[in-house]
Amino acid sequence: MKENEMRLEFPSRPENVAFARATVAAFASQLDPTLPELADISTAVSEAVTNAVVHAYPEGEGPVRIAVRLAGRRVIIEVADEGRGIADIGAARRFGGSTRPGERMGIGLSLIEACMDRVEVNSSRGTCVHMEKTLGERRGGQDD
Repeated sequence: MKENEMRLEFPSRPENVAFARATVAAFASQLDPTLPELADISTAVSEAVTNAVVHAYPEGEGPVRIAVRLAGRRVIIEVADEGRGIADIGAARRFGGSTRPGERMGIGLSLIEACMDRVEVNSSRGTCVHMEKTLGERRGGQDD
């Protein structure tokens, strides 16, 4: 399969989390992932988008952007917002760390890292979560 990509933008509303998760999963399905691989991708996207919805725009809502690229057997995803950013990425990455203690469990970034092979978080201007997952070999001996 040649490379393929898609982009998506929507407002940071809770009802758009499921839409984002389903859309990315449907797009990644072109690579014929296993159900556990697809579940990992869906979970990571859901957590990244939920973080943008809950934390990025405390005064209202703003844009959330998703870019997905399929390259060989790799799924490369970026979830970005233009919100307030993360003051302490190290603390946010720790299991139980949250920018809203008492209100949230603080497992979002930890869960994303458990589901994906590579995760980078940049929060210099808004927040961008870059995630990559390499899928196993195709089932059924199909050719690329």
